[in-house]
Amino acid sequence: MKVLLINGSPHAHGCTFTALSVVADELQNAGVESEIIHIGHKDIRGCIGCYKCRELGRCVFDKDMVNEVAKKFEQADGLVIGSPVYYAGANGTLVSFLNRLFFSVSFEKRFKVGAAVVSARRMGTTATLDQLNKFFLHGEMPIAASRYWNAVHGNSPEEVIRDEEGLQTMRVLGRNMAFLIRAIHAERERSGLPEREPQRIATNFIR
Repeated sequence: MKVLLINGSPHAHGCTFTALSVVADELQNAGVESEIIHIGHKDIRGCIGCYKCRELGRCVFDKDMVNEVAKKFEQADGLVIGSPVYYAGANGTLVSFLNRLFFSVSFEKRFKVGAAVVSARRMGTTATLDQLNKFFLHGEMPIAASRYWNAVHGNSPEEVIRDEEGLQTMRVLGRNMAFLIRAIHAERERSGLPEREPQRIATNFIR
């Protein structure tokens, strides 16, 4: 079992990485492999709606990390998305990355466990969590919960380390995520996944 953790901050070892590292440590303590991937410093363009991914099974733009991470995502049992808070929202580079990642992959994402982690100096954390959690909900991915909203506060890694409540939230998240992954894995082995309707119904609001 493995969880992929995406660091959407431009700072490789900043506040977001500090929070993700605590989650990763708890996952590993619980017997779940973890890998942190840093994408926040990359030049990642947004989706252009060309739909070539429907033909290729991957994004048509192949020079950044989207397709590379997609291969790891396919093999993972869970995904943690980490972002700093910018204007009460996620880092724009990360959002472009996630739009293309979730839209372009052809494999089934449902019942991979998801979680979002955010870092802020002060405010905007819950709005950013809401934004990131929508990716999981669209992919039929159960969202792992902690005992509070998954956020740390601080303007530097040193300040984050002093956020005792935030770090506890990260530790609980890691343990809860590992438990949920193991439970889903056991039930899949025993009974399989829930029956899926063969065709997705998509309607427009304007008729």
